[in-house]
Amino acid sequence: MSDELGVTRQTNTAPRERIARWFFFTCASVSVVVTLGIVVVLVLGAVEFFRATAVPLGSAPEQTVRFTEYLLGTTWSPGGSPQSFGLLAPLSATVMLTIGSALIALPLGLATAIYLSEYASERKRAVLKPALEILAGVPTVVYGYFALVYITPAINAVVPFDLATFNLLSACIVVGIMIIPMVSSISEDAMSAVPDALRQAGYGLGATKFDVSTSIVVPSAISGIVSAFILALSRAIGETMAVAIASGSRSVLQNPLDPTAYIGPNSPITAQMINLALGDISARGPAYHAMFALGLTLFVVTLLMNLISDRIAQRYREVYQ
Repeated sequence: MSDELGVTRQTNTAPRERIARWFFFTCASVSVVVTLGIVVVLVLGAVEFFRATAVPLGSAPEQTVRFTEYLLGTTWSPGGSPQSFGLLAPLSATVMLTIGSALIALPLGLATAIYLSEYASERKRAVLKPALEILAGVPTVVYGYFALVYITPAINAVVPFDLATFNLLSACIVVGIMIIPMVSSISEDAMSAVPDALRQAGYGLGATKFDVSTSIVVPSAISGIVSAFILALSRAIGETMAVAIASGSRSVLQNPLDPTAYIGPNSPITAQMINLALGDISARGPAYHAMFALGLTLFVVTLLMNLISDRIAQRYREVYQ
């Protein structure tokens, strides 16, 4: 009797299992197809950017851009005469934005994660962690206007030099604030996964809570912490609206290690893509196709950073029994 019921139950659930399996497979396939579609669009647009464009009879020939000119050029002026498409100018601004936001987000995010994991009570953690993650839900355009209206005047009120209305320093600060929740949340999860036995062993040897937190917990969770850092920096590199509002529309090649380079306007790759999309440009000219070249460059950079993050996580991951 029980065998008959088991066979009947298995027969009845088999169609539902197949439907569920195909449903989840379809959902997973959609994400892969969309990603491949984005890559194909970027590659085709970038190829068009680097090759001659056919023009109607009697029209002036379109300007073509060599790959070396794009990759090693130091001037970015798609609306100038002649046009210039040197990647190094917006790329240097992207590097500066990444460095500036990292100096703000990484130490603050790590310190916040240590407090939530090691010092905060369960009641405080239940309140503070969701409140911190609300920062990730604020629209980025709000951050941009916050930098323009509040951060820049506040800096001008305390520094002896004049900060431009549009400047990269405010953009670095606001992007650093934006990525703090990502750093703190992922790092805190990695620290919480460290077994309590390691903490108790440290306390048994006479270590203080600070010693246990910094000498035992953080090194044990280093793979997750580094992954959080790299993912947060990838988020900073891809930020668009907040940076476009705060940093201006001009890209100039600057030394990322020069502090004075941050006080003026300097537009990174993402902001330049916005400027090209909103500008009055021909859909057949190199300025239009430059958006795809910049997008492909940004895609490659973030992909490499994510691969590095996965490699570090696998290399230094601790396995606890």
